[in-house]
Amino acid sequence: MEEFFGLTLSRLEAQIGALGKEKYRARQLFRWVYNQGNLDFREMTNIPKSLRSVFSEMFSLDTLPIAEERSSRDGSTKLALATRDGHIIEVIIMPEKTRVTLCISTQIGCRMGCRFCVTGKIGFKRNLTAAEIVGQVITVREYLKKAGKSPLTNIVFMGMGEPMDNIDNVACALDILKDQSGLDLSYRKITLSSVGLVDGLKTLSAKSAVIAISLNAVDDDTRSMLMPINRLYSVGRIMDFVRGFKGTKRTRITFEYILIKGVNDSLDDAKRLADLLKGVKCKINLIPYNPSSYTEFERPDRDEVDRFHQYLIDRHFTVIIRDSRGQDVGGACGQLGMSYLGNSPGPDAASDEKETTDHEVTS
Repeated sequence: MEEFFGLTLSRLEAQIGALGKEKYRARQLFRWVYNQGNLDFREMTNIPKSLRSVFSEMFSLDTLPIAEERSSRDGSTKLALATRDGHIIEVIIMPEKTRVTLCISTQIGCRMGCRFCVTGKIGFKRNLTAAEIVGQVITVREYLKKAGKSPLTNIVFMGMGEPMDNIDNVACALDILKDQSGLDLSYRKITLSSVGLVDGLKTLSAKSAVIAISLNAVDDDTRSMLMPINRLYSVGRIMDFVRGFKGTKRTRITFEYILIKGVNDSLDDAKRLADLLKGVKCKINLIPYNPSSYTEFERPDRDEVDRFHQYLIDRHFTVIIRDSRGQDVGGACGQLGMSYLGNSPGPDAASDEKETTDHEVTS
């Protein structure tokens, strides 16, 4: 039995056509499942009963079981979802005044080895399938519906794992999430975050999603110390991609910059960041680091954060200071997964740039 959530509309059409059935049935299924939220083939009344029976034997509409739920004082909710092979993946639901954002995972663990990230401490287990990626969205949609809460409006690929390191499954999931017969999410409602795997960014940027790059330093020595992948994808290579990026007139790349005390938070660092991004149509997210027992890094003083922020504002950049969400429930990516390995770093662990809310300030 094949997992329905891993099938694009074109693949579903091909499979139904191979049965000698009308291909438009695929679009009907997409609308029932994604648009109307029906996960029972028996209730899809505009499809013949005999065909409903065939589909129920061909395709699985199982969602991911919720292994644990943690609700934060700030309104966010962290869910641990169980995969069929016994792993745990994480999602976090972040409601705000005008939107509800879901942060989803793309891998179990991660092989990028960023020194500030708890997920990297788990190590890499495996890639998530397209069905598991889309399944996170459907599972949370059902969870919110049963709880009588506002529906999802935005998806961010900022949970466990590096999306560009699982490019085929992420690309397939994007096609499903954006399909007009299904969830019909616009590119402005989907954000792909990456440590800067340029080859993957070149491929997936064509999928018309908002691109966010975890920069965190402007010189290669510092960035390589924080993010070993910089030895392959240097600041220069990333900026070459950014300057050649072809988006719409309203498209701009987001740069994530974790402020770490004594590492990259000085006024000189702010000046060099401004010089690096001069002339680039972008948004900058500043994330004050949250300390972890797993790292030696410290959070900068608020005065230093404000000084860094103001310097960029004065140079007419769009800058956001992002406040962490779900700190009291282990909201940072990897924390809940780590706890299932018996190595919980506690609720104050590193939150890197993942599950956060923001306050936008522009000049």
